[in-house]
Amino acid sequence: MSSTVYANGILYLGGGVFETGSLVVADGLITQVLRADEPLPAADEVVDLEQGTLLPGFQDAHAHPLLAGVLLMGIDLLPVHDRGEYLRIIGDYAAAHPELTSIEGGGWFGDVFDGGFPTAAELDAIVSDRPVILSSHDAHGVWVNSVALRLAGIDSDTVDPPNGRIQRDGDGEPSGVLLEGATALVAGLRSVPDELFNSQALLRAQERLHSVGITAWQDAFVGDGDIGPNALPAYEHLDQTGQLTARVVMAQWWERSRGLEQIDELVAVRARFEESDRLDAGTVKVMLDGMIENGTASMIDPFEGRPDDVGITFIDTEAACELAIALDAHDFQIHFHAVGDRAARIGLDAVAAALSANGQRGNRHHIAHLDIVDPADVPRFAELDVTANITALWARRDEEIVTRKLPLLGAAREAMHFPFASLHRAGARLVGGSDWPVTDPNPLWSVHTATTRTGVAEDPHAIGDEVFAVPLLADEAIDLGTALDAYLSEAAYINRLDASTGVLRVGAAADLVWIDRDLRDPAALGPAVVRRTLIDGRVVYAAPAPQPDAPLITEYP
Repeated sequence: MSSTVYANGILYLGGGVFETGSLVVADGLITQVLRADEPLPAADEVVDLEQGTLLPGFQDAHAHPLLAGVLLMGIDLLPVHDRGEYLRIIGDYAAAHPELTSIEGGGWFGDVFDGGFPTAAELDAIVSDRPVILSSHDAHGVWVNSVALRLAGIDSDTVDPPNGRIQRDGDGEPSGVLLEGATALVAGLRSVPDELFNSQALLRAQERLHSVGITAWQDAFVGDGDIGPNALPAYEHLDQTGQLTARVVMAQWWERSRGLEQIDELVAVRARFEESDRLDAGTVKVMLDGMIENGTASMIDPFEGRPDDVGITFIDTEAACELAIALDAHDFQIHFHAVGDRAARIGLDAVAAALSANGQRGNRHHIAHLDIVDPADVPRFAELDVTANITALWARRDEEIVTRKLPLLGAAREAMHFPFASLHRAGARLVGGSDWPVTDPNPLWSVHTATTRTGVAEDPHAIGDEVFAVPLLADEAIDLGTALDAYLSEAAYINRLDASTGVLRVGAAADLVWIDRDLRDPAALGPAVVRRTLIDGRVVYAAPAPQPDAPLITEYP
């Protein structure tokens, strides 16, 4: 049995505890955790950590890897944050691919456009011969050109579909953005990627996630829905061919247009993966609302300046309680999407109904995003044993939030914005999810923002006069240990992987990440680089060797 010693480093032991020491790995497991004063055993390999930090592999509790991988293989606007650059990238891609019948991709941010949304006319100026369909960075809307609107039959007489909105100009004409359920109106114009393409896209996403130290994640959308392609066949293919190295919880999509009859199908899918040591389909994703910036979040009180607009509630309380009782009785974990305070309350009410009907079954339900939580609902998370799945990188005063979001909240609700510390003080379990590609998957950037409520300079979307200097509600910052654990032991708990991952202890799987510096320094979190990522003791990512006289910075190709 070969063994490897990781020596001369700083070990993160959980709970905010760092200790200088070494770690021994053999046969895919951690076999020794040694203090600095303990002698090193004989080993087949000794890796000098060079005073960097060794942690358990990070876990992302809410991500969309296939959506991100598709962007990486097509029009990917995420590396930039500029209207002119968006148009240049789109135009260059269209010119380079005259054979495509539609131009697709995404990653745009609304704050770079006048009024917070792009227009069809902007796309018409660069692509007028084919439909263009570009998902927003948050995946809650699409930007389309006039050809797409015409081919989809969308005009001033088109009625907003259920759970969706068509953005319109002052004359009532569709302006070029479709939100939430309205995105389905152009679904028939999209290309249909084959299984090979989706598998390649998922592999690209896996490479990217490993490059930032992520060894496991919960995919927050697997199935047939309006967000994107069904990732299930791609995961199954990669698992069967041995190309899936990560541990993945697949949250099966709850179709809002259907009822409890779909549970038998969800049970059948879960059963298909019971023998897999990489895939778990025991979670169901339930979308309760949209997002605040688009006015589609479900709010208790109307948006500021819109006295009759409380957003969109995709699933009302009665229906949410009914599905929660049934899913919980079948021992599914429920992964709710809730951005608005009404949506958060509906999710909590649904879990309360399940507990009342079924008793505590230990299914580890969680609610993701939680942009706004009414103070009366904060203590209910601990009372109901509902985990708060936070998207920490959003909790900063960037241009998108300051110009598009805060004006819709108003001063009173701004004080409830991403209440991480309030939830933690009330006893709630916090786990971290990036929502990638909505925001970058680097967990250390999210830890920085969770602990400072400011942006990191390395993030191209951390833009604005206040994003680095003015915290977004400084009192809602959490400590470093709590923030790290949200992506380590607590994320392992929500992913049902806590028996073997999430901590550095003897007998645990050797899912590890080696960071190039001491993470106890708050200034290290932004520029920190992953040197090596391991799963079951096997290296799944190694940073390229630094060039002479060059800083150790890696960029995903």
